[in-house]
Amino acid sequence: MSNWRDKLKEPPPKSLAEVPSYLWRLVSKFCYRLIYIFKLVWEARPWILFLMMFMSVFNGVSPVISAYIGRELLNSLGDAYGGKIGFEVVMTLLIFQFAYIFFVRLVHSVNDILSRISGELVVNHIQVKIMKKAREIDIASFDMPEFYERFENASREAGHRPIQVINSTFGIMSNIISMVSFIVILAAVSPFAPWIIVAMSIPSAIINFVYRRKNFNYVRHRSKDRRQLAYYSGLLTNKDMVKEIRIFGLSDTLIDRYQQTFWKYFAGLKKLFVSEGLWNIGLTLVSSTVNCLLFLYIARGVSQGLFKIGDYSLYTGALNSIAGGVAALISTTASIYEGTLFIDNMIVFMAEKKNIVSILPVPAPVHRHTPHTIEFRNVSFRYPGTERDVIKNVSFTINPGETVVLVGLNGAGKTTLIKLLTRLYDPTEGEIMLDGRDLREYDPEELYKIFGIIFQDFGRYAVTVTENIAFGDIEKQPIDMGEIATAAEQSNAADFIEKLNDKYNTPLMRIFEENGVDLSIGQWQKLAVARAFYSDSDILILDEPTASLDALAEQEIFNQFDELRKNKTTIFVSHRLSSATTASKIIVLEQGELVEMGTHAELMKLKGRYYELFTTQAKRYLTEDGDRILGEEGEDAGEAYGTGKPPFEGEMQEFEQTEFGRVPAFERAGRRGPPAAAKRAVGAPPPKMQPGFDAAQQPS
Repeated sequence: MSNWRDKLKEPPPKSLAEVPSYLWRLVSKFCYRLIYIFKLVWEARPWILFLMMFMSVFNGVSPVISAYIGRELLNSLGDAYGGKIGFEVVMTLLIFQFAYIFFVRLVHSVNDILSRISGELVVNHIQVKIMKKAREIDIASFDMPEFYERFENASREAGHRPIQVINSTFGIMSNIISMVSFIVILAAVSPFAPWIIVAMSIPSAIINFVYRRKNFNYVRHRSKDRRQLAYYSGLLTNKDMVKEIRIFGLSDTLIDRYQQTFWKYFAGLKKLFVSEGLWNIGLTLVSSTVNCLLFLYIARGVSQGLFKIGDYSLYTGALNSIAGGVAALISTTASIYEGTLFIDNMIVFMAEKKNIVSILPVPAPVHRHTPHTIEFRNVSFRYPGTERDVIKNVSFTINPGETVVLVGLNGAGKTTLIKLLTRLYDPTEGEIMLDGRDLREYDPEELYKIFGIIFQDFGRYAVTVTENIAFGDIEKQPIDMGEIATAAEQSNAADFIEKLNDKYNTPLMRIFEENGVDLSIGQWQKLAVARAFYSDSDILILDEPTASLDALAEQEIFNQFDELRKNKTTIFVSHRLSSATTASKIIVLEQGELVEMGTHAELMKLKGRYYELFTTQAKRYLTEDGDRILGEEGEDAGEAYGTGKPPFEGEMQEFEQTEFGRVPAFERAGRRGPPAAAKRAVGAPPPKMQPGFDAAQQPS
């Protein structure tokens, strides 16, 4: 399915001669993963490893000490029964035994406390590490299903696996210490008994390792199923989706799809569980029979007077400990092996390469608070993993201080063009210049600071109103409440904010706080606009900034934009073409190609694609036969408006009644037409076109 999975696989040997090298590669990778896990825990807190090391030694020695105390206690009871010793000896041993038991429990209790604390610290460290890596990864990676698979696997497993693997590793050390001690003890009875137990455990070891790898491969290859399960269950608990799901009656459909996916996923797991269980049942029967024979051998020695009663307890306990230790050693080693395989998910994720970096060893400086010139030179682009160009050989220049509107139908490439300009992606072909330099020569982090942007899918953050606005320029610390209030006023958000119970301190969204407030989509968009006003940017980019606002609110915000964009380059993406009438330059895109470019008046005279889009939208608001559209022959802008004010200044145009309800005159495009265009057109010639465009043209 994917190359990254193939990199993790170790190709099996094709001949017996390749087996040693194959085993060496397996062991080498296992050790590398194990060292990586130890490094993660060390980064979280070094004392965690020292604590685990102490506990591994303590847990290895304590069973042996306990077994010796038990033997001496039983032997002393036998001697006391025969009158050889007094009860004082028995009582002393009994008190010592319970004191030792208390000490062991005390150590384990303290260890439990520290283990739970250390577990949380390690999980936090790894999650933060993953989050920081996600912050650095190219936006293009988020368009790839394989990336989400790696991200899901890393997030799901990386939190608990490292502690689990470390505990298991030190658990093996404890088992080895105990086993070696008991083998020495049992050698007094029979030097062969321990090795019989070990030999009987080899088949169990093979079964464990085989099925751990099968389980790992199954879970990895079924990552899509797990993501679907999370998606379907998440839809039914998503408060933004629950209304539509309830109205359309989609709940049962989504539950059915969840169930179908689960049973398909579960069928393979069930098969693995049953198969492994049957093998283990057979092996348990064989090992139990062997253990029974060894117990009979020791019991026979006691009955013949070769051993004392306490020795029976010691030796049978040693047999049980060795058998249990070998079984634990096998299962724990298999668990460690499986855990290290899952850590591969994190290793691969953390090794994700970042491509959006400066192409220069020392990035070019980004000059702030100065005019900027932007130039697209024969730019083409296709999204990763696709074959279709969504931007095709586009060239244009945006001069300092210009207001540019990108126009086109859905899917024309407008938002993609914005993503390329802000270097969220790099062009597939061509180059983008900023102030005469290739955009790739700048440090991306510094480059982002010159852009103030409102995306079409703007962010809604479950924090306070103040923080939602302050996120527009997070480097402004401490937060200036005066600037926050000003930004809210400029975005027309202050009115509804003042009506909230806690005003600017009101928590938004009812995810964390009981007094959280759910805003309407229009109110959220006003906050997004406020973020743009709050940001100290040189280039203002507005991707459908007023799509969720009513016409009156839209005009009020455009009036504020006129103030905001002074001495700034502004780029609009809008389907409401009334906003395009004031632009210095209109760029018309169709299926990723630049088909027209010019001012509103120039493009209307051209009667091309822009004319078609504008008149189609304007005709929705025409109510009388005498209504005319701005830019059509026979009526100039001055006649349409009867005003020479500059764009977006003066009072809001009045609303007039139409069959569609109350519609603002600027949107109506009727007798007065869109006022903004007329305001710009009166008394001022249209801005100069870029070199090569003497008038509005349709590029070939």
